[in-house]
Amino acid sequence: MLKIGLVGAGHLGKIHANCIELVNGVTLYGVFDTNEETTHQVADAHNAKAFQTLEELIAAVDIVDIVTPTLSHFEVAVKCIRAGKHVFIEKPITETSEQARKLIKLAQEAGIKAHVGHVERFNPAFVQAESYIRAPMFIEAHRLAEFNPRGTDVPVVLDLMIHDIDIALHLVNSPVKKISASGVPVVSDTPDITNARLEFDNGCVANLTASRISMKNMRKTRIFQKDAYITVDFLKKKSEIIRIENIDPSAPVDDMALLLENDKGEKKRIYFETPSIPESNAIRDEIQSLVNAINKNTQTVVTLEDGSNALRVAEDILNIINNSVMP
Repeated sequence: MLKIGLVGAGHLGKIHANCIELVNGVTLYGVFDTNEETTHQVADAHNAKAFQTLEELIAAVDIVDIVTPTLSHFEVAVKCIRAGKHVFIEKPITETSEQARKLIKLAQEAGIKAHVGHVERFNPAFVQAESYIRAPMFIEAHRLAEFNPRGTDVPVVLDLMIHDIDIALHLVNSPVKKISASGVPVVSDTPDITNARLEFDNGCVANLTASRISMKNMRKTRIFQKDAYITVDFLKKKSEIIRIENIDPSAPVDDMALLLENDKGEKKRIYFETPSIPESNAIRDEIQSLVNAINKNTQTVVTLEDGSNALRVAEDILNIINNSVMP
């Protein structure tokens, strides 16, 4: 049984603590937060040990779950990795991509397993749809949230859009050659609504929109590829696949079939599929994936390199916005 220590017992940290109890092969051994009262509250609620210092917790566990503010990710992760501990780091991986690159080097030297918490990779709607996605050529993502003061300490690109940046980079698997972006700070000092267009070397384009000042919540991505259109609703946990296939002219066609006919008289059939989406807990699943990677000595699902790549694109988007001429 691996011992896991939770660092950061705020809103998201409490969720992680609940999820860790559902993970096979680990026990929540200890908790540390800079707020001593919070440390004891969460530790007592989960029959775990309340640690007075970060160093003491690191020494006592096998895995450290880092759910602190982004500004401290690098400092905490460095201490864990140098102590030879496996780490789970919430997104974004670090404050800067330069820090992320240093973590990658340290982790390689230490031989530890590390996972970055891009939780949408484990969203059951995406998991079910991913097997249908092949060579996408256009991606349209909208991630809209009603205003909440929590999280406004960072730009919406790092708060929300980074989820869709990671999904796009994962699906396209091609270098980004050009980025266009615009963003507006409405209620905070950093952009609250942003649109970014990513153009990839292979010709794919991803159009990403993120807002935290919307009237409704939405987390939906549409993926277009040859002969197929796929939608993933990350919020409602639903996916739909629309496939178009050629029809054998000599084969009988059901009168109820939905057909398309082009100007050459060629007919194609449209198929609608709505995969069954099983109930799951995405945070539990991603923590479980790290435990499995440790036990089986395999690569983690979302690597430090993945986290670094998403952060680097997010930085590029922010630089473009910051360098644009504001009215």
